[in-house]
Amino acid sequence: TLRKPISQSSMADWASKNLNMHTQGIFRRRISISNMLSWNGGSIKKPMLITSNRTIKKEACEMFKLVQSYMGDRQTRMDRNHVALVTVTKCWSIQGLRDELYIQLIRQTTDNTCYQSLAWGWELMAISLAFFSPSPKFQSYLEGYIYRHLDSDENIAQRMKELVDLKNKKNSKSRKKRKQNTEDEGLPISTYAKYCYRKLQKVAVTGGKKGLRKPTVEEIVHARNAIVTPSLFGSSLEEIMVRQQDMYPGNKLPWVQTQLSQQVLALGGEQTEGIFRIPGDIDEVNALKLQVDQWRIPSGLSDPNIPASLLKLWYRELEEPVIPQQFYKECISNYENPDAAVAVVQLLPELNRLVLCYLIHFLQVFAQPSNVGRTKMDVNNLAMVMAPNCLRCQSDDPRVIFENTRKEMSFLRMLIVHLDTSFIKGLV
Repeated sequence: TLRKPISQSSMADWASKNLNMHTQGIFRRRISISNMLSWNGGSIKKPMLITSNRTIKKEACEMFKLVQSYMGDRQTRMDRNHVALVTVTKCWSIQGLRDELYIQLIRQTTDNTCYQSLAWGWELMAISLAFFSPSPKFQSYLEGYIYRHLDSDENIAQRMKELVDLKNKKNSKSRKKRKQNTEDEGLPISTYAKYCYRKLQKVAVTGGKKGLRKPTVEEIVHARNAIVTPSLFGSSLEEIMVRQQDMYPGNKLPWVQTQLSQQVLALGGEQTEGIFRIPGDIDEVNALKLQVDQWRIPSGLSDPNIPASLLKLWYRELEEPVIPQQFYKECISNYENPDAAVAVVQLLPELNRLVLCYLIHFLQVFAQPSNVGRTKMDVNNLAMVMAPNCLRCQSDDPRVIFENTRKEMSFLRMLIVHLDTSFIKGLV
């Protein structure tokens, strides 16, 4: 559900307070806000946003050149993947540069008369959102900008035509002209905007790429491909099943769910102390995620905590939880009643029911007394670590969240103990 972001007047007010107003000419006249936020073919001599940080002041001007290079507005010897990698790595490493990058992209995708450049600017924004979020202070401004472009393709084409006509009148005698193109070259801008809007909502919660390893070219390529080909992580169950239809047409369960579950067991996860509680190395988990998103399970895995951590992440990042939101109240109302808890499962949509039953069947393996002795993860511990990945409390009230957390754990515990999942054996 798209919530309506801040108004245009609020965005203008934010810009007037936070933009580092530039000047031009020998009299150093201040550039207007509209010009500050319109495509610029030249370089900038200071950051777009007000800052006292010397590193950011220096890096911001260099980053603007990288943005122009990625968009094809400045010549460079680097290929576009490498330009994106350098840009993203700078911002991933220096938190203060992130808002600066997003405001630069807003500028270069506003009143841009070259469609290819415009599309590449939006593409770089989409790639960046796969690695880091804007600051909370800047998020609503970026959200408002993206929101205005969700259904804007006709308006963009019309605006481009107006700007080109105006420029042609002014520069009718000029020999040097920038390539101008109002025809579609590739994806509509609204496609990028819709992807960016969803990605912004998620990255604001998850915080982007974690770990110590810097971004890689493979991750850049993967982030770009995700614009058109939805990831196995963060999508809906229905989208995932549609995506795997060509490769695994007979499967009734998501390939990613069954494969990661089987990897945990194949590596002896049911005999590993603290399984699901002790996280796997975050960089190793990120590397595995990249492989799984390309339908590959590497053969060199040795630590069951890595696929276990990624499996938890997959459940947690589903666009809608395994137990859909409309069943949430019924779940927490029946957290002490085994029959009622089992009855809720039977009410779920068929795909959700199968995915949940597979998960419970999987957890029942770990709940066996012979395994609990080794893992130190009894049914209460299993319910505690898995409940937040299956149920999502929508309240903002800390007291409600705290109280519901206990009920969510108890509900999942009821299912692990009482749900008959024998029919799942052999199902993929």
